[in-house]
Amino acid sequence: MEGEKLENYTKYRLKDEAELKSLLAGLDNIFVLACNKCFKEFDTLQEPDLDAFLALAEGLGKTVTGTARADFLCNKTKAEKGLPGMLPVGTEHVVVLSCGLGVQTVADVLQKPVFAAANSINYTGHHGMALTKKACDACAQCYLNITGGICPVVDCSKSLLNGQCGGAKDGKCEVRADKDCAWQKIQQRLEQQGRLSELTAQPVQLRDYSKVNHKLIVEYVKSIRQTRLEGWYGGIHPVEGKEPTEHKGLIRFPAPKTAVFPLSMHLGAPANPIVAVGDHVEVGQMLGEAAGFISAPIHSSVSGTVVAIEERPHASRGSCLSIVVENDGKDTVHASVKPCGKTLEELTPAEIIDIVKNAGIVGMGGAGFPTYVKLNPGKPIDAVLVNACECEPMLTADHRVLLEFADDIIFGLQAEMKTVSAPKGIIVIEENKPDAIALLREKTAGIEGIEVLEVATQYPQGGEKMLIKRALGRSVPSGKLPADVGACVSNVSTVKAIADAIRTGMPLIERVITVTGKYIKNPGNFIVRVGTPAAALVEACGGISGEDVLIKAGGPMMGFPQETLDTPIMKGSNGIIAIDNDEPEVQPCIKCGRCVDVCPMELKPLHFAKLACANDPQKLKDLNIMNCMECRCCEYICSSKIPLVNLIRLGKNAVRGMK
Repeated sequence: MEGEKLENYTKYRLKDEAELKSLLAGLDNIFVLACNKCFKEFDTLQEPDLDAFLALAEGLGKTVTGTARADFLCNKTKAEKGLPGMLPVGTEHVVVLSCGLGVQTVADVLQKPVFAAANSINYTGHHGMALTKKACDACAQCYLNITGGICPVVDCSKSLLNGQCGGAKDGKCEVRADKDCAWQKIQQRLEQQGRLSELTAQPVQLRDYSKVNHKLIVEYVKSIRQTRLEGWYGGIHPVEGKEPTEHKGLIRFPAPKTAVFPLSMHLGAPANPIVAVGDHVEVGQMLGEAAGFISAPIHSSVSGTVVAIEERPHASRGSCLSIVVENDGKDTVHASVKPCGKTLEELTPAEIIDIVKNAGIVGMGGAGFPTYVKLNPGKPIDAVLVNACECEPMLTADHRVLLEFADDIIFGLQAEMKTVSAPKGIIVIEENKPDAIALLREKTAGIEGIEVLEVATQYPQGGEKMLIKRALGRSVPSGKLPADVGACVSNVSTVKAIADAIRTGMPLIERVITVTGKYIKNPGNFIVRVGTPAAALVEACGGISGEDVLIKAGGPMMGFPQETLDTPIMKGSNGIIAIDNDEPEVQPCIKCGRCVDVCPMELKPLHFAKLACANDPQKLKDLNIMNCMECRCCEYICSSKIPLVNLIRLGKNAVRGMK
């Protein structure tokens, strides 16, 4: 009984043997392409239908030039990248095992004679979640072999099966003026393939309405198709939740009584401590020096006494060697903190790089990549992008930086442009921040080479590769960096920190952070010194109201769950949120394909989960799991509530452990 239930999810089944023999009678030198079935329990990586078809073809003496299996053939974006060049020399015909969506997509992409060896099965739900413009009515009587891969049932407004009605005008349907005449398209394609005689030789087709006819593409899918592939592939539109803090100005938070400085608050090697317990330190003084090329120094945000150098809780990695300073309340500034004494015009690129490096400036959007490395790419850069999207829900820290430090942002951008010799600077802001867009456009109106680009609100717009694709129309290849396509990307707060370091000499010792969420009594935006305990911020906002609350460092998508609030604010900290601690019941994967649709890196998260559980690091590596940026789009959209990101992290660790 259960097997019968699951069959309704398999999307297609092979035509019966008599139909297949009739189909293959006129075909030879065939390439067979099979789609792994979706909307069924994900119990196998390879469906058996291909083997059954090949056995039949072999029994008929047919030459098979090659075979391939694919996931979600209806995903045209992926098909366009994977199918061209796949066909071996000598291939005359392509036979497809998939639902009608997959057959139509293959026919569009290959522009060759394509034949369906299966019929779509009716299924009560979504049919073809790749959001392709093609549709399938799941009529269980596929006509695509007759019509060159164009479906007359869904592409013809009247669902005619016997040719044109004569009502087309200028190629458009008389019933729907916005729709091309399907039968004109069918005739044109068959004529191009030299197959028009096959159509005229067919008897008049009558649709069997005793077979099911269920409209499976819902209005939601239709509504988002128009913008589905604008800018970059994938992404989602989670509830923004920015209203509690987006209009709240910045408040300077008091210096902590005890400041904790993790020696690892950047990507790369942790800093080496250069102070000892008992030493007196001052504001801006270096506490830890960079331990390698990919590393960054750490500076004190308070004056006082070093009371410990020990393991302390860390917001994203359990614990970390940290320097603990007891604040003396004097805020004595270290002698090394002073302006460089030159104007931006007088500074050389090398001098700017040294200032940025010595100030310990890193990417402040969360990744923490040392900024001085970005500013010395060794490759020509023609555009510096300021990431001011703040696409993460709930957080408004960058929004407030845009509004309250606009001049510093512009100065920092100009400094970066000079350093990398880029003629163009683009401040990229999502459309949900109209006040910031208006302000920055006003302030940059007379500045040559700088523009403010308004982009659609979409998560994860702020990812480097997504930002470059949207702003410049360039794709960063797998394993490459923005510099490889002539771009340099910095978070808006990072750019402000560069301005501070040049103008005042103060290293990176403070940042803006949002404290918000359903269970925060008085949410707000704060200028906070690095080393401040998260608990102090939460307490200042009225504490946590509620039980079974999830605290995250960062936003709801990419933030890290916190077991304790004894963690300090770091250079990359942009938020503390208190939200519902939902633990939904996990269900088996049914291969709905949603995770593939929304993955901005164009990966296959469902396979990562399967292979991570199977402990198969080689296949994970082959599927480019290391390209995953852990944005959580896949987990957000997963109808089975599978903890995909945790499984992906498990898989990455397995790949790292390969010999």
